[in-house]
Amino acid sequence: MTATITDVARLAGVSMKTVSRVLNEEPNVTDKTRKRVQAAAAELRYRPNLSARGLASSRRYLLALLYDNPSAEYIAKIQAGATEACRKRGFHLVVEPVRVPNGEISTELEVLLQRLPVDGVILTPPLTEMPALMDVFDVVNIPYVPIAPSEQTMKRGPSVAMDDTAAAQEMTQYLISIGHKDIGFIIGATNHAASALRKQGFVSAMAAAGLPVAQGRMLQGDFSFASGKACAQKMLDGPSRPSAIFASNDDMAAGVIAVAGKMKISVPGDLSVAGFDDTALAAVLWPPLTTIRQPIHEMGARAARLLINGVTKLDEDIPTLMLDHNIIVRASTAPPHAA
Repeated sequence: MTATITDVARLAGVSMKTVSRVLNEEPNVTDKTRKRVQAAAAELRYRPNLSARGLASSRRYLLALLYDNPSAEYIAKIQAGATEACRKRGFHLVVEPVRVPNGEISTELEVLLQRLPVDGVILTPPLTEMPALMDVFDVVNIPYVPIAPSEQTMKRGPSVAMDDTAAAQEMTQYLISIGHKDIGFIIGATNHAASALRKQGFVSAMAAAGLPVAQGRMLQGDFSFASGKACAQKMLDGPSRPSAIFASNDDMAAGVIAVAGKMKISVPGDLSVAGFDDTALAAVLWPPLTTIRQPIHEMGARAARLLINGVTKLDEDIPTLMLDHNIIVRASTAPPHAA
């Protein structure tokens, strides 16, 4: 079986990033560590993928989009934006699902990355929050651009994002401005950096308005429709219920509306519901969903253009591209007790 960087790192007792530095002849590695890594690589007969290493000088006109995300609509918009940018420049896009259980980089994943004949890779959440994954890219010398990275991975090079904290704060302020004081919030998946940022925006807006977040009003979801339903059931089953629920994405907001309908709770008459992302689902729900329009399509396009233009992780002076957002007000929100 072909040896991988994971095998070399394990045998040498170092991180994959250290193996990357040694194999790419980078500085900041002690002679002792360098020799240990080289010995491990020799013992395992590890050979970096030479075709991947040659991509910088020989373009294939092919980019890859990797994802591990429960929201099909989110990925579809990223893909549409990236595809559009690729076609304008004569590139093609391949889309690959990647499963990384418990954040562990599998041998199968590494082999996939070594064999991808691409000029660069677009990474989507939660893959954008895994430094170990990016270490593998560094070793096989494939450029990558993360979309919505964590604070830690954002520092590794150019990326594309939006201000999730500000967006969630603005939506919460909007709900407060139309009269809501008792607002529930459904947190997104714990392995997405955006989840904590959106929670932070909600909490800060409530605090700034002098409004407490009552017990049971902030529940953990995972960005899926099912988790939105489960959280809504808990919030709406109690002796008192919020006048509004803000979910961290549209899929979970759809789950809230489904539960409200089953419980014969009028939306927005008895309960206002807001989401995040402005996926196609938001406009076809009944009532149509008030949400944050995240520039998902443009994020995919910008990430593709960075790779096509040769702006890669090596260009440390290129900052994160922060794209604008805005609130889309639809019929799912209204002042409390509106008819």
